[in-house]
Amino acid sequence: MIAFVSGGARCGKSRFAEALLCRWHVQRGGRRWYLATARAADTEMAARIARHRRERGPGWHTLEAPLALDVALARVGDGDSVLLDCLTLWASQWRYGGGGSDDEGEALLAECLAAARVRGIALVVVSNDLNEDLPPGDAETRRYIAFLQRLHRRLAHEADRVVEVVAGLPIEWKPIVENDAETTG
Repeated sequence: MIAFVSGGARCGKSRFAEALLCRWHVQRGGRRWYLATARAADTEMAARIARHRRERGPGWHTLEAPLALDVALARVGDGDSVLLDCLTLWASQWRYGGGGSDDEGEALLAECLAAARVRGIALVVVSNDLNEDLPPGDAETRRYIAFLQRLHRRLAHEADRVVEVVAGLPIEWKPIVENDAETTG
C-alpha cells in the first residue's frame, strides 16, 4: 500500500503519517523504517531531527537519503513499512544538490513507487503543499514548484490513499476502502 500525506509547514502531517504507518505496521509486521531526506545543515535542523527521533520513539530503523531514494529503499526488506519524510526536501536537493534533471527525478520516484508495490512495502510519503499561495514572482521558484507538483500528481495517482492535513486534521482525498486493503497492497 502507498499513501501520500501532504499539508502546509508544521500542520501535523508528519505526526499523522507516523500514526498511519504504525497502524499499517501492526497489521503487517516486518520492520519500521524512517527514510529521512533532511540534512542537518545547521543547528536548527539538527535540533528538529533530534526532536523527531525522540518523538518517534524506539522500534524505528533510520535511513538517510538526501538523493538516492532507490538505494535506501533497496536496503528495506520485502513486506516492511517505510515512512519517507519528506519529498519536498528531496525534490529541492535533487534539483539543486546534484541529483539530475527533473525528468530523471520523476523517473526515480516512479521507480521507487513501483519497487514498493512489487516488494509489498507499505510506503507513506510526506510532502509540503507549496502551491497554495499566489504564484511566486521569480521564474526559478516557479520551475521548482512545477517540478514538485509533477511529483505530487504522480504520487497522488499511484497512491492508494491521499490525505491532506490542515491544522492537525486529516482530509481524505483518496481514502482506501478498508475491505479492499488486502487487494490494494
